[in-house]
Amino acid sequence: MSDAASTASVPFPLVKLPDLTTEEMREVDRIMVDELGILLLQMMENAGRHLAELAIVRHQPRSCTVLAGPGGNGGGGLVAARHLANRGVDFEVVLSAPQAMTEVPDHQLGILRRMGVAVETAPKAPALVVDALLGYSISGDPYGRAAELIRWANARDAPVLALDTPSGLDLTSGRVGTPCIVADATLTLALPKRGLRRAPEVVGELFAADIAVPPSVYDQLGIRSTAPFAAGTIVGVG
Repeated sequence: MSDAASTASVPFPLVKLPDLTTEEMREVDRIMVDELGILLLQMMENAGRHLAELAIVRHQPRSCTVLAGPGGNGGGGLVAARHLANRGVDFEVVLSAPQAMTEVPDHQLGILRRMGVAVETAPKAPALVVDALLGYSISGDPYGRAAELIRWANARDAPVLALDTPSGLDLTSGRVGTPCIVADATLTLALPKRGLRRAPEVVGELFAADIAVPPSVYDQLGIRSTAPFAAGTIVGVG
Protein backbone atom coordinates (compact mmCIF):
# COMPACT_ATOMS: atom_id res chain seq x y z
CA MET A 1 0.00 0.00 0.00
CA SER A 2 1.49 3.34 -1.02
CA ASP A 3 1.41 6.36 1.23
CA ALA A 4 -0.63 8.24 -1.38
CA ALA A 5 -4.37 7.62 -1.07
CA SER A 6 -5.97 5.63 -3.84
CA THR A 7 -9.27 6.44 -5.53
CA ALA A 8 -9.70 3.18 -7.41
CA SER A 9 -13.13 1.87 -8.36
CA VAL A 10 -15.39 1.57 -5.32
CA PRO A 11 -17.54 -1.58 -4.94
CA PHE A 12 -20.70 0.11 -3.67
CA PRO A 13 -24.02 -0.15 -5.55
CA LEU A 14 -25.42 2.94 -7.28
CA VAL A 15 -28.95 3.78 -6.07
CA LYS A 16 -31.43 6.54 -6.93
CA LEU A 17 -32.54 8.22 -3.71
CA PRO A 18 -34.94 11.09 -2.95
CA ASP A 19 -33.61 14.30 -1.44
CA LEU A 20 -34.30 15.98 1.90
CA THR A 21 -34.20 19.62 2.93
CA THR A 22 -32.36 20.49 6.11
CA GLU A 23 -35.71 21.04 7.85
CA GLU A 24 -36.83 17.56 6.84
CA MET A 25 -33.56 16.10 8.14
CA ARG A 26 -34.07 17.88 11.47
CA GLU A 27 -37.51 16.29 11.66
CA VAL A 28 -36.05 12.87 10.83
CA ASP A 29 -33.60 13.29 13.71
CA ARG A 30 -36.40 14.44 16.04
CA ILE A 31 -38.65 11.48 15.23
CA MET A 32 -35.75 9.06 15.64
CA VAL A 33 -34.90 10.38 19.12
CA ASP A 34 -38.23 11.58 20.54
CA GLU A 35 -40.67 9.05 19.09
CA LEU A 36 -38.60 5.92 18.45
CA GLY A 37 -36.04 6.24 21.23
CA ILE A 38 -33.07 5.74 18.92
CA LEU A 39 -30.22 7.59 20.60
CA LEU A 40 -27.99 10.13 18.90
CA LEU A 41 -25.10 8.01 20.17
CA GLN A 42 -26.37 5.09 18.08
CA MET A 43 -26.78 7.16 14.91
CA MET A 44 -23.35 8.70 15.42
CA GLU A 45 -21.75 5.28 15.77
CA ASN A 46 -23.33 4.15 12.50
CA ALA A 47 -22.19 7.32 10.74
CA GLY A 48 -18.60 7.11 11.91
CA ARG A 49 -18.25 3.40 11.24
CA HIS A 50 -19.48 3.83 7.66
CA LEU A 51 -17.23 6.86 7.14
CA ALA A 52 -14.19 4.84 8.21
CA GLU A 53 -15.23 2.00 5.90
CA LEU A 54 -15.58 4.32 2.91
CA ALA A 55 -12.23 5.94 3.71
CA ILE A 56 -10.49 2.56 3.75
CA VAL A 57 -12.21 1.09 0.69
CA ARG A 58 -12.03 4.20 -1.50
CA HIS A 59 -8.71 5.69 -0.43
CA GLN A 60 -6.71 2.96 1.31
CA PRO A 61 -4.84 5.61 3.33
CA ARG A 62 -1.82 4.93 5.47
CA SER A 63 -2.31 8.24 7.28
CA CYS A 64 -5.35 10.39 7.92
CA THR A 65 -6.17 13.70 9.58
CA VAL A 66 -9.68 13.95 11.04
CA LEU A 67 -10.89 17.54 11.35
CA ALA A 68 -13.73 17.52 13.90
CA GLY A 69 -16.12 20.22 14.98
CA PRO A 70 -17.91 20.40 18.37
CA GLY A 71 -21.31 19.11 17.20
CA GLY A 72 -22.82 15.93 15.84
CA ASN A 73 -20.83 16.04 12.62
CA GLY A 74 -17.61 16.23 14.61
CA GLY A 75 -18.76 13.35 16.79
CA GLY A 76 -19.18 11.19 13.69
CA GLY A 77 -15.65 12.10 12.67
CA LEU A 78 -14.34 11.06 16.09
CA VAL A 79 -16.10 7.71 15.80
CA ALA A 80 -14.49 7.28 12.37
CA ALA A 81 -11.09 8.02 13.92
CA ARG A 82 -11.62 5.22 16.44
CA HIS A 83 -12.55 2.76 13.72
CA LEU A 84 -9.60 3.85 11.58
CA ALA A 85 -7.32 3.23 14.55
CA ASN A 86 -8.78 -0.25 14.95
CA ARG A 87 -8.07 -0.90 11.27
CA GLY A 88 -4.41 0.08 11.61
CA VAL A 89 -4.54 3.51 9.97
CA ASP A 90 -2.10 6.10 11.31
CA PHE A 91 -4.29 9.10 12.12
CA GLU A 92 -4.49 12.35 14.03
CA VAL A 93 -7.46 14.33 15.36
CA VAL A 94 -7.65 18.12 15.15
CA LEU A 95 -10.55 19.91 16.86
CA SER A 96 -11.92 23.25 15.68
CA ALA A 97 -13.45 24.19 19.05
CA PRO A 98 -12.27 21.90 21.89
CA GLN A 99 -13.88 24.07 24.58
CA ALA A 100 -17.31 23.94 22.90
CA MET A 101 -17.80 20.18 22.51
CA THR A 102 -21.42 19.16 22.99
CA GLU A 103 -22.31 16.18 25.17
CA VAL A 104 -22.34 13.22 22.77
CA PRO A 105 -19.29 14.28 20.70
CA ASP A 106 -17.46 14.93 23.97
CA HIS A 107 -18.26 11.34 24.98
CA GLN A 108 -16.65 10.15 21.73
CA LEU A 109 -13.63 12.33 22.40
CA GLY A 110 -13.31 10.84 25.87
CA ILE A 111 -13.14 7.35 24.39
CA LEU A 112 -10.31 8.40 22.09
CA ARG A 113 -8.42 9.99 24.97
CA ARG A 114 -8.77 6.80 27.02
CA MET A 115 -7.39 4.91 24.02
CA GLY A 116 -4.31 7.12 24.27
CA VAL A 117 -5.08 9.27 21.23
CA ALA A 118 -3.58 12.75 21.42
CA VAL A 119 -5.54 15.68 20.02
CA GLU A 120 -3.28 17.80 17.86
CA THR A 121 -3.47 21.57 17.48
CA ALA A 122 -1.63 21.82 14.16
CA PRO A 123 -2.49 19.30 11.42
CA LYS A 124 0.29 17.53 9.56
CA ALA A 125 0.46 16.35 5.93
CA PRO A 126 -1.66 13.18 5.72
CA ALA A 127 -2.57 10.93 2.81
CA LEU A 128 -6.27 11.64 3.47
CA VAL A 129 -8.20 14.46 5.15
CA VAL A 130 -11.57 13.69 6.75
CA ASP A 131 -13.81 16.74 7.02
CA ALA A 132 -16.20 16.52 9.98
CA LEU A 133 -16.16 20.19 10.93
CA LEU A 134 -19.66 21.49 10.17
CA GLY A 135 -22.99 19.75 9.60
CA TYR A 136 -26.37 20.60 8.14
CA SER A 137 -27.13 23.30 10.74
CA ILE A 138 -24.64 25.77 9.28
CA SER A 139 -25.95 29.31 8.75
CA GLY A 140 -23.74 31.73 6.84
CA ASP A 141 -20.05 31.46 6.08
CA PRO A 142 -17.66 29.46 8.28
CA TYR A 143 -15.48 31.59 10.53
CA GLY A 144 -12.74 31.32 13.13
CA ARG A 145 -10.79 28.10 13.55
CA ALA A 146 -13.23 26.12 11.38
CA ALA A 147 -12.56 28.48 8.47
CA GLU A 148 -8.80 28.18 9.03
CA LEU A 149 -8.98 24.39 8.91
CA ILE A 150 -11.14 24.46 5.77
CA ARG A 151 -8.52 26.60 4.03
CA TRP A 152 -5.78 24.30 5.27
CA ALA A 153 -7.56 21.22 3.89
CA ASN A 154 -8.17 22.85 0.51
CA ALA A 155 -4.49 23.74 0.21
CA ARG A 156 -3.35 20.13 0.64
CA ASP A 157 -2.53 17.70 -2.15
CA ALA A 158 -4.32 14.95 -0.19
CA PRO A 159 -7.90 14.02 -1.11
CA VAL A 160 -10.69 15.15 1.22
CA LEU A 161 -13.56 12.91 2.34
CA ALA A 162 -16.45 14.91 3.84
CA LEU A 163 -19.00 13.61 6.34
CA ASP A 164 -22.62 14.45 5.44
CA THR A 165 -21.62 17.70 3.71
CA PRO A 166 -18.52 19.61 2.70
CA SER A 167 -18.13 22.11 5.53
CA GLY A 168 -19.40 25.48 4.36
CA LEU A 169 -22.11 24.23 1.98
CA ASP A 170 -25.75 25.16 2.63
CA LEU A 171 -27.50 21.82 2.33
CA THR A 172 -30.84 23.21 1.20
CA SER A 173 -29.90 26.00 -1.20
CA GLY A 174 -26.58 24.62 -2.39
CA ARG A 175 -24.87 27.94 -1.63
CA VAL A 176 -21.11 27.47 -1.43
CA GLY A 177 -19.77 29.43 1.50
CA THR A 178 -16.51 31.32 1.82
CA PRO A 179 -14.58 29.24 2.58
CA CYS A 180 -15.99 25.81 1.77
CA ILE A 181 -14.38 22.39 1.70
CA VAL A 182 -13.74 21.09 -1.81
CA ALA A 183 -14.20 17.35 -1.32
CA ASP A 184 -13.20 14.46 -3.52
CA ALA A 185 -16.08 12.49 -2.04
CA THR A 186 -18.91 13.11 0.42
CA LEU A 187 -20.67 10.51 2.56
CA THR A 188 -24.10 11.91 3.37
CA LEU A 189 -26.18 10.38 6.15
CA ALA A 190 -29.63 8.84 5.66
CA LEU A 191 -30.95 10.42 2.45
CA PRO A 192 -29.09 13.05 0.38
CA LYS A 193 -29.77 16.67 1.20
CA ARG A 194 -30.98 18.86 -1.64
CA GLY A 195 -28.01 21.23 -1.68
CA LEU A 196 -25.59 18.38 -2.40
CA ARG A 197 -27.09 18.00 -5.88
CA ARG A 198 -26.64 21.71 -6.55
CA ALA A 199 -22.92 21.95 -5.81
CA PRO A 200 -21.13 18.96 -7.38
CA GLU A 201 -17.97 21.04 -7.69
CA VAL A 202 -17.44 20.88 -3.91
CA VAL A 203 -19.27 17.61 -3.12
CA GLY A 204 -17.26 15.32 -5.40
CA GLU A 205 -18.45 11.72 -5.66
CA LEU A 206 -21.58 11.35 -3.54
CA PHE A 207 -22.31 8.36 -1.30
CA ALA A 208 -25.01 7.78 1.31
CA ALA A 209 -24.78 5.77 4.53
CA ASP A 210 -27.48 3.96 6.48
CA ILE A 211 -27.82 5.32 10.02
CA ALA A 212 -30.78 2.99 10.69
CA VAL A 213 -33.67 5.34 9.87
CA PRO A 214 -36.77 3.14 9.45
CA PRO A 215 -38.82 3.75 6.26
CA SER A 216 -41.79 4.63 8.50
CA VAL A 217 -39.99 7.83 9.50
CA TYR A 218 -39.87 8.97 5.90
CA ASP A 219 -43.51 7.94 5.48
CA GLN A 220 -44.46 10.42 8.23
CA LEU A 221 -42.88 13.18 6.16
CA GLY A 222 -44.56 12.09 2.94
CA ILE A 223 -41.25 11.01 1.40
CA ARG A 224 -41.36 7.84 -0.65
CA SER A 225 -38.27 5.84 0.21
CA THR A 226 -38.86 2.11 0.57
CA ALA A 227 -35.79 0.41 2.09
CA PRO A 228 -33.26 2.83 0.54
CA PHE A 229 -30.35 0.72 1.78
CA ALA A 230 -31.60 -2.67 0.70
CA ALA A 231 -28.60 -2.90 -1.64
CA GLY A 232 -26.06 -2.13 1.10
CA THR A 233 -25.35 0.10 4.10
CA ILE A 234 -23.19 2.38 1.91
CA VAL A 235 -24.43 3.22 -1.58
CA GLY A 236 -23.42 5.52 -4.38
CA VAL A 237 -26.06 8.18 -5.04
CA GLY A 238 -27.44 8.15 -8.57
